[in-house]
Amino acid sequence: MPSTLAPVLKKILIANRGEIAVRVIRAAREMGIATVAVYSELDRDSLHVRLADEAYALGGQTAAESYINTEAVLDAIRKSGADAVHPGYGFFSENPDFARAIGAMGVEFIGPPPEAMDEMSDKVSSRLAAIRGGAPIVPGTTEFAQGPDDIRNFGNEYGWPAVIKAAFGGGGRGMKVVKNADEVDDAFASAQREALAFFGRDEVYVERYLTWPRHVEIQLVGDKQGNCVWISSRDCSAQRRHQKLIEEAPAHMLADGIEDAMGEAAVKAAKAVGYYGAGTVEFIYQDGEFFFLEMNTRLQVEHCVSEMITDIDLVEWQIRVAAGEELPMTQDEVTASRRGHSIEVRINAEDPAEGKFLPSPGRITKLVPPDGFGVRFDSGYLSGDEISQFYDNLVGKLVVWGRTREVAIARTIRALEELVVEGVATTIPADLAILRHPDFASMNFSTKWVEETLDLTGVTGHAAPAPDQDDDAEPLVQRSTTVEVNGKRFSVNMWVPEAPAGAAAPAKKKAKRGASGGAGGGPASGNVEAPMQGTIVKLLVAVGDTVEVGAGIVVLEAMKMENQINAEKAGTVKELKVAAGDTVGGGDVLAIIE
Repeated sequence: MPSTLAPVLKKILIANRGEIAVRVIRAAREMGIATVAVYSELDRDSLHVRLADEAYALGGQTAAESYINTEAVLDAIRKSGADAVHPGYGFFSENPDFARAIGAMGVEFIGPPPEAMDEMSDKVSSRLAAIRGGAPIVPGTTEFAQGPDDIRNFGNEYGWPAVIKAAFGGGGRGMKVVKNADEVDDAFASAQREALAFFGRDEVYVERYLTWPRHVEIQLVGDKQGNCVWISSRDCSAQRRHQKLIEEAPAHMLADGIEDAMGEAAVKAAKAVGYYGAGTVEFIYQDGEFFFLEMNTRLQVEHCVSEMITDIDLVEWQIRVAAGEELPMTQDEVTASRRGHSIEVRINAEDPAEGKFLPSPGRITKLVPPDGFGVRFDSGYLSGDEISQFYDNLVGKLVVWGRTREVAIARTIRALEELVVEGVATTIPADLAILRHPDFASMNFSTKWVEETLDLTGVTGHAAPAPDQDDDAEPLVQRSTTVEVNGKRFSVNMWVPEAPAGAAAPAKKKAKRGASGGAGGGPASGNVEAPMQGTIVKLLVAVGDTVEVGAGIVVLEAMKMENQINAEKAGTVKELKVAAGDTVGGGDVLAIIE
């Protein structure tokens, strides 16, 4: 790398939140670059806000009201005087219109050119670009699906199951597998709702769903001078709901020559659209063959494992490329830098609940990350921070390096056993079940293995209760608070009087019933309860309907995932206590069945 850490860019606004915002802030600080955070009402005291040099309020709670509110973000850029914007991942990271709006302001977008995003962020046109680059593709449409009939026609021609995918997203959001023509209508509507909620666009397309594939991807970086290198392969096959649980680099036990062929195909596809910046080309690998799946025109959540085996800081490379610098390493140098094996475990606020993986928003009462040789923990939270139902449920990423894959697995298990997360349920018990399974050790698994083969009977991620308020604690007289002046956030320490002697203590909140892992109330009551906090997006029954055990009652969205809440008792729907759009808490009664 160049000896100086003083690039052209002087102040970066991070148009994101949580772990990735913290990651970018730390990289920029090491380079001597000032940082600007933006935040919603719910994120006012978040870690990324506390770490940044400046912070600006966006208003609102949901992503649509804040982080993908274009005018609010552009206004924060103007007020802050930032000369560059890093979009992180999700939100605006693959939105070419946002990148153009940034450019029109004379501000550098730390990502690819909008034209490349136009072609590659849209997963339909990216398939055409892959074909131009010579990469084989999975059979699927090269146009947006106009309605459920397009999905049915494709499935009837190519066979079932088929998969509906958000054209402008990733991470399993807006992705629905349909087993037959009867499931298409509901799956199509659900995919569009999720895509719109998370990415701000609801276009979808359809492709063939392979039966036992591995998910292998290639991390690459290009510069504005036309150079492009691929950094490493990654295996991301340990998934549930098409969202990754565990990733590793390099991809293990590929057929001879496959990794190099994937890398070369990825670079050709990127060059076909004039790509620069960090990006990931995803492939499906099955029976010794690989097929282009999509390109993510942004930094991936799992970029860390590629960093761990190469000592390349991908965020720094992104910033330097945006500033106009050439890549500091050739392909041969990158290849020679790789050593050992790395594993990343996503710690999500979800209760494995014997395979149900129910969202678990709430306050983290205690968070103690692991430590030791070859261990890294990236998080956007500290003890006392809140996991909101309105955002992604990623608590943090445990990233481990080992000289061999076997060492990396053993070290990851040790680190997971040390990791303490209390107050919310997490996926840690399921992660340990995966890592300890002989199928994982022998690479005998696919993207469907967790849901179809892994036995999670008895595996739950119970949340520790929040401690009660100590009413006898000595009151503090020095207070820290935040104030906003013209939308800009300032932290202020104040000395304030103690509460008057006769002042009434705040009333204690009434404890809610514990959320169940299933549909809710027992067979005797017929109450259908919410298993977690969330928003009702659809009613599946009406008052007077007759239902069987396991019938869907409502669709509940929590942490951007839709969950169907089912009846645990057969009978007649006597009462519906919610409507579409209602926000509910864990344990709330949604319907009554007699």
